[in-house]
Amino acid sequence: MNDAPVETSEEAQAAIAEEFGFFGDWSERYQYLIDLGRKLPAFPEEWKTQQNLLQGCQSLVWVVAEGDANALHFHAASDSAIVSGLVALMLRVYSGRSAAEILATEPSFIAAIGLKSHLSITRSNGLAALHARIRSEAQQRLVAPG
Repeated sequence: MNDAPVETSEEAQAAIAEEFGFFGDWSERYQYLIDLGRKLPAFPEEWKTQQNLLQGCQSLVWVVAEGDANALHFHAASDSAIVSGLVALMLRVYSGRSAAEILATEPSFIAAIGLKSHLSITRSNGLAALHARIRSEAQQRLVAPG
């Protein structure tokens, strides 16, 4: 896979904040999240295994990581429309990046768009679990490249 992101992780986060700024209220922002989730690439059924299931999320979320320390690509899917949108945002920020960039990048867009105060505790915990999984995959690639 050589489909490197067209923007850096920081540029992606700035673009997300700008995009969410176009919406006047949270009902529009939730609809945008749902729309983003619908645009996630297809996730093969055979990847929906217990091993790929994200722990700590109320919704079903599966995550698969491919690549090495130079470029780590994430694939994910959820059974929840809003969670799928959150997944899409996280993949935009982190997928295709080097392990070092992933580990150096905090998801500042969450605060920048006011997401933290508009998510339920369970969704916030799930988002934190997804971030932890992404960081764990990056850390593993740095410790054991390839």
